[in-house]
Amino acid sequence: MAIDATQPYDDQNVFAKILRREIPSTKLYEDEWAYAFPDINPQATLHVLVIPKGPYVSWDDFSAKASDQEIAGFIRAVGNVARMHDLVEPGYRLLANVGPHGGQEVPHLHVHLFGQQFLGPMIAR
Repeated sequence: MAIDATQPYDDQNVFAKILRREIPSTKLYEDEWAYAFPDINPQATLHVLVIPKGPYVSWDDFSAKASDQEIAGFIRAVGNVARMHDLVEPGYRLLANVGPHGGQEVPHLHVHLFGQQFLGPMIAR
């Protein structure tokens, strides 16, 4: 199901439940701003989801409504996760789907971090 990136935040989405520890996950990283865990359907050797702790539907919602502190903290958290997995060299990919045309499936901003393999121009499905 595709998500409308402009819809109101639904606090019953799976990532909100993970943040509240109602659904178990394997914590790879956590700080004041973000939480990271492995994707349950990995599309690469390493496939981590990084989510902000605030209630944001999409990258668009986050960039429009989050405080400067939240934005900086979240972006730094994504970088910390990449460095934690030694991905800076030879590289990695970030992906944030927004809305129905972007293929967003969960109405909570999340960044996919892919690495530990050559990814080519696109990730094969």
